[in-house]
Amino acid sequence: MTIMKSSLKKQSFVLFFIALLAVYSCDQSKKADKEGDVGTELIIPKDIKWSERLARSVMKRDSVMWQVDHYPEPKWSYKHGLLGLAFLKLYDKTGNDDYLNFVLGYGDSMIDSSGGILNYEIEDYNIDNINAGKLLFDLYKHTDENRYLSALKTLRKQLEGHPRTPSGGFWHKKIYPNQMWLDGLYMGAPFYIQYNTQYENGNALDDIALQFDLIQEHTLDDTTGLLYHAWDESRKMDWANKETGLSPNFWSRSMGWYAMALVDVLDYFPEEHPKHKDLVNYLNQLAEALVAVQDDSGLWYQVPNMGGKEGNYLEASGTEMFAYAFAKGVKKGYLPEKYMESAQKAFDGLIEETVVIDEDGEIHISQICGSAGLGGNPYRDGSFEYYIGEKIETDDLHGLGPFILAALELNR
Repeated sequence: MTIMKSSLKKQSFVLFFIALLAVYSCDQSKKADKEGDVGTELIIPKDIKWSERLARSVMKRDSVMWQVDHYPEPKWSYKHGLLGLAFLKLYDKTGNDDYLNFVLGYGDSMIDSSGGILNYEIEDYNIDNINAGKLLFDLYKHTDENRYLSALKTLRKQLEGHPRTPSGGFWHKKIYPNQMWLDGLYMGAPFYIQYNTQYENGNALDDIALQFDLIQEHTLDDTTGLLYHAWDESRKMDWANKETGLSPNFWSRSMGWYAMALVDVLDYFPEEHPKHKDLVNYLNQLAEALVAVQDDSGLWYQVPNMGGKEGNYLEASGTEMFAYAFAKGVKKGYLPEKYMESAQKAFDGLIEETVVIDEDGEIHISQICGSAGLGGNPYRDGSFEYYIGEKIETDDLHGLGPFILAALELNR
């Protein structure tokens, strides 16, 4: 009898524990769904497109988007904006809600009920802060929540008051006065033209084209056809040539940002507008110059015109951006068909040289320049030694979104 009572007590305890565990699991599941968490136990088949293989790998490593690349807390970031855009394009292609929910979770974390943007100060006048705003167009479309529209208006207001060079170009940041960097064209122009054509009847097309005109006029190297990383109209920075205002070297990713800016802006630039032809010509000029320095592997070097110089390396993110811009440019009719071959060669090189595959199918992208810029503290002088000396990363955010975008455009 005593043994039976003891056994019943044990059974009751086990049943109670199981019930408690089930309640906890259900609660955690609901919490995860609310935060946009898609879970970590993801299967990554080897027979799906490279775009989805990387996307699922990203979600396997980090179940909420703001955590990608080891971020300790939510941050409004141009890099997450780049990744989120790739996930939205992937959702458009596949209809898989996991990809949309991943980005919706980021929006929930970043935009409060009144449309305030976490960690964002308009007075910083940082052109990088505009880029993640491109996600808000789709988030507003899918949710119809006014907070996203309010946040869009805030970013548009930043551009309205953003400091400009004497020639009319947006400063890269308030802390970098009178400087235009190639990176900044991607950060600002695609958002600017989408907002302007969607909400303002396209009344700023000339101003948007001006940003590209200034870059072409002042950063183009007549000998190679490549574009220098940055231009200081005041010529006051130590890195700036005192006659031209140019930074000393070419950097692959900066031209990658610029190439992507061109093909994305052309999505909204009316073909009948006189500046449309100029933008297409800028894209063709850059594509021709880039193919001339493409390595036999299909990749581009960190400093693209110095492939044989000691310390230089084949860099993933710039290569991905060129592959995306070339493929999209051909499909849209802006570039001749020959550039599709270059894009395919680039993607083949990425798979061969930079993709690492785990036993469980999870993939990683190596050989990504972690960061590069000019000026600041510690000081960045734009020398060859500086560009090759920046940390080389695996799965850095700069190399995740563009890989997905390139794979989508190439249907790989």
